[in-house]
Amino acid sequence: AAAGVGGGLVQAGDSLRISCIASGLAFSTYNMAWFRQAPGKERELVAGIMWNGRYTYYVESVKGRFTISRDNAKNTMYLKMISLLPEDTAVYSCAAGGVFNGRTYYSDGVKIWGKGTQVTVSS
Repeated sequence: AAAGVGGGLVQAGDSLRISCIASGLAFSTYNMAWFRQAPGKERELVAGIMWNGRYTYYVESVKGRFTISRDNAKNTMYLKMISLLPEDTAVYSCAAGGVFNGRTYYSDGVKIWGKGTQVTVSS
């Protein structure tokens, strides 16, 4: 299982770091990713990171504002978010799996873990 922690209510322009702590998973062998789902919208990929942290991938809407990272010794993945926008409001969930083709991440076969953590950005 994995648990997302660190969400909360912030104002537009603020920063926030959320974490995903994995247990019962060979964490260091998996590519990992963050997904988010806003009210009334489909879940979307936010960022992916290779199992060894060598490559990272971001969707266009978060490039330059979000940074994904991991600490395999702690079985933990992070998402640092700066310059947050109201449209970043969503439940953020961590996922294990997916593949990298070069520097591009594909979420095929990915498994979403846990309930996620709520991030709310007020305008």
